[in-house]
Amino acid sequence: MTGLPSVDDIRADLPAVLARFRAGRTRAFSFGAGAPDAVLLTYDEFEDLGGEAKFAVGADVLEPEQLAERLAAVVDAARAGSGGPVVWGESGEPEAVILSTTQYRQLRGDDEPPPGVVDDPTVRTYATEPLPGSRPLNLDEIAELMGPEAVQDLEEIRREGNKP
Repeated sequence: MTGLPSVDDIRADLPAVLARFRAGRTRAFSFGAGAPDAVLLTYDEFEDLGGEAKFAVGADVLEPEQLAERLAAVVDAARAGSGGPVVWGESGEPEAVILSTTQYRQLRGDDEPPPGVVDDPTVRTYATEPLPGSRPLNLDEIAELMGPEAVQDLEEIRREGNKP
């Protein structure tokens, strides 16, 4: 995968990552050694998705300088599947979280990719082609699905549209 930030890129940019999160200029993103090894997201997103109920989270909030010193070990543990979420921020305030890609999928309720498939869980693509039995609906069918009042409204609109 190209364009993926490395561990060194993130280590050198931790204060700027927080600044972008605070300003709402970035969303969760993956980083790692040529493939997505870990995910960085805001603590708010982690909390909104029920992260504290899904994972054991310590009371410690690492400062950016502390995280910079430990980041390689954190990512190695994430890659090995042995690390837990790491909460960090400034002045003891939880602002961001680092998770393994598997933990991020669990947090969001996403499926794991097939074995051997490199997948960035922060970049989701969904099949949009119609299902085999799908067919287009016309306006009358949609109105029927909505109920008798919608059918009546549609008939009234058509009558008014046909007046000279």
